[in-house]
Amino acid sequence: MENLFSSLTIKTLVLKNRIMVSPMCQYSSLDGFASDWHLVHLGSRAVGGAGIVMFEASAVSPEGRITANDLGIYKDEHIENLQRITTFVHQEGAFAGIQLAHAGRKASCQAPWEGGQQIKPENGGWQTWAPSAIPFKESDDLPKEMSVEDIQAVKDDFAKATHRAVEAGFKIIEIHAAHGYLINEFLSPLANKREDKYGGNFENRARFLLEIIDEVKIVWPADLPIFVRISASDWVEGGWDITDSVKLSLLLKNKGVDLIDCSSGGVVRDAKIEVGPGYQVSFAKDIRREAGMLTGAVGMITEVDQANEIIESGKADLVIMAREFLRDPYFPLHAAQRFGAEVNWPVQYERAKDK
Repeated sequence: MENLFSSLTIKTLVLKNRIMVSPMCQYSSLDGFASDWHLVHLGSRAVGGAGIVMFEASAVSPEGRITANDLGIYKDEHIENLQRITTFVHQEGAFAGIQLAHAGRKASCQAPWEGGQQIKPENGGWQTWAPSAIPFKESDDLPKEMSVEDIQAVKDDFAKATHRAVEAGFKIIEIHAAHGYLINEFLSPLANKREDKYGGNFENRARFLLEIIDEVKIVWPADLPIFVRISASDWVEGGWDITDSVKLSLLLKNKGVDLIDCSSGGVVRDAKIEVGPGYQVSFAKDIRREAGMLTGAVGMITEVDQANEIIESGKADLVIMAREFLRDPYFPLHAAQRFGAEVNWPVQYERAKDK
């Protein structure tokens, strides 16, 4: 029986366990550059024993940033700092992944601790883009409804970002199609009111993501994994739901995507989400069963037994943790001790392994 500390093979990668550090925005970049904060933040989770360390949502273009302090991968000069971190992560036995993202209509905002409100262009912000000219909040400026030429430009940005990810040494890329950002906006009928080939029915709304995958695959090595993070439900009647997500996952599977990272919500403000321990795990379970592909479970997973049960019961193939890793960068090492699994500690820390 598989458990939290079983290995997992995805393409040519053999993960030492089923624990992944979720991509968590740090809002600690200047002009998209990774900083010493990122080296310490991400490096410490690799030291702490995670199987995958996923770098935060990294903008494929300047206008794709949520805030002016987002990590970016939109110019070649970003590669050197990113490569420094991927090298360290790999030295510690984890695999470095990067989430490629475009914030769409939820771009040009303050950092959360500054209030998170949209910054108008006249105050240093920038014009936001979306599939339809519908703002996320009534107080926001109208986003620009993207032309077909704009759509092609974003697809090109994802391809260029993928090339930079290869150069920076990443072993996994994750396409961010969740949380109300640009790709999710195209998928959801609540945000996409287009009447061309990128709007209307399910197939048209999925077209943008599928075409991005096509562009990415031209550049990304065939022997390395591609993940996609989705919002498996909008949590609103008439919005995107788990049935749509299973259908999309089957399309992504046929495109050669290796794992679906199953999150939810974010496309509208008034969604009623019943948050609690493991509240999104059922999405990973359903997609894994119905689409027959690897999934990652997220959502208030904080305890060793809870995480292990998700793997043992076959609900998901990876446990993807966020806040618990902020509280405890060494969660996998501590979890292994409580679980009774024998894992290698960094040699510098071995003296503390046995109490």
